[in-house]
Amino acid sequence: MSKNWGVALLAAAALTYATAAGALAQPLPGTVSTEVRMKLERDAKLTVTETVHVPDGKTVKRTVPLRLAVGNDLERQYEVTDAKVEGKGSASVSGDEFSATFEGGDSTLTYTVVGAVAPVGDVLEVRWQVAGGWDTELDKVAVSFSAPDSPTSVNCLAGPVGSSQPCTSADLADGKGVRAQEIKLAVGERVDVAIGLSAGVVPPNAVVVEQSGLAAAFALTPVSAVALGALLLLLLGGVALLWYLRGRDAAALASEVGAVSVLVRDQGGHVAFASPDGVLPGQVGTVVDEHVDVVDVTATVIDLAVRNYLWIAEVRQEDGFGHDWQIVRRNPVDASLSGYEKAVCEALLPQGVDAVTVSELRGRQVDLGRVRDELYADVVEKRWFVRRPDAERSLFWWVGIGLAVAGLVATAVLALTVGGALFGLAVAVGGVALAFGARSMPARTKRGSELLVHVRGLRGYLHGVTPDDVPEGDRELVFSRSLPYAVVLGETERWLATFGRQDLYWYGNATDFRRSFPAFLGALDGVLAQAGHLRSLRTPNP
Repeated sequence: MSKNWGVALLAAAALTYATAAGALAQPLPGTVSTEVRMKLERDAKLTVTETVHVPDGKTVKRTVPLRLAVGNDLERQYEVTDAKVEGKGSASVSGDEFSATFEGGDSTLTYTVVGAVAPVGDVLEVRWQVAGGWDTELDKVAVSFSAPDSPTSVNCLAGPVGSSQPCTSADLADGKGVRAQEIKLAVGERVDVAIGLSAGVVPPNAVVVEQSGLAAAFALTPVSAVALGALLLLLLGGVALLWYLRGRDAAALASEVGAVSVLVRDQGGHVAFASPDGVLPGQVGTVVDEHVDVVDVTATVIDLAVRNYLWIAEVRQEDGFGHDWQIVRRNPVDASLSGYEKAVCEALLPQGVDAVTVSELRGRQVDLGRVRDELYADVVEKRWFVRRPDAERSLFWWVGIGLAVAGLVATAVLALTVGGALFGLAVAVGGVALAFGARSMPARTKRGSELLVHVRGLRGYLHGVTPDDVPEGDRELVFSRSLPYAVVLGETERWLATFGRQDLYWYGNATDFRRSFPAFLGALDGVLAQAGHLRSLRTPNP
């Protein structure tokens, strides 16, 4: 009798525990819950029935991705068919997404999944994301699974996508099926169930494809790797070429150069100035920085005055306040002038005009386009450059821009079609690098690099010479002939301080030449800069 009482007590306790557990597993009132029943058919299709409970007055939505990453730039692709909702809701499949909407009450969603069965070693695995993509918290997710044969294993993961947190519970249900449950699934979290089956139970139908979207389009593939390698070789080759072409310039700029001998003595014992390689002041600036600048033209005007083609005189402005300067034609241009020097004369004093003031030049547009073109052509003719520096820069700039645009277009096309967008991106990066490197493309010839050394020596002469080095009778001419080079090399102030000439044959009416001349340079620079054809920055010292 006591034994029967013991059995009765144990049975009652078990019933009480089961009832309590069942009560705890029931969804709370006012919450969203779902019960998912899966059945694997013999043709490997997975039929799914989801019973969804939604509180009255509330609408929820679930969006299920049909492509899931499986590593190594691969994705598992699923297909959902025959989706429909009984109750208040709707279901649809669009592209790589399956979505369903549910309104208040109980609704039943049914659909068929193709691609859920995959071979894993010598067994099969059925995998489906039974819950995920919900825009609301789920209080409970209950899962059951049945198949033509008894499952051999179950792995249920819950939580954020990619996490390995196990579900609240998952078991094989006495070997006849699978049961799993998750309590409290947050918004955006998923329940992913993978069930093992013996080989041969059903035919596998999983589809694995390469990743889609931007990640796949920009994935490092053999083709894109070859393209990037080719780009690297191209860039290294370009750097090596520039080093070869401009190495002489680097050596010329880095070497120690003393003052060159520019003072020569004739048979009569007179000392005169002779520039190295016969280089003119305007040519000096262009060879040094590979640009035609305003200061190159200003120095040329001074040189033309020194050589008696022009005459410069300080005059009073018409209102009687302040100073102005008049530029007068002293001798006509002749064959001894270079093309750019003739262009300078014609820009300041066109045909029929023999005198002009700086203020008058300011009032009319001075066209220096021909001066620029003639000076670039001149440094090529003298074999200091192989091609016009501006044309060289422009060519590589536009080629670089063209490559960058073509690369971006190719990147977009490849990303939206066959992939391998890194190839197009590599071309675009190469184009941008070429465009930015265009400023370094003009390369001096060997003769141009040698002239650069002489120009540095010329600057040493301007720093080192003193009036005592020149006979008094020759100082005016030596000072005047050297002055345009001091202007173009940024040594004007020191040169004036060294010699301090007052009366000059080419500059008239100067009350204080050391103050008047820099003011004239500034005024003329400003007028020439208005033309807009040339850079207004003074050439850096070499």
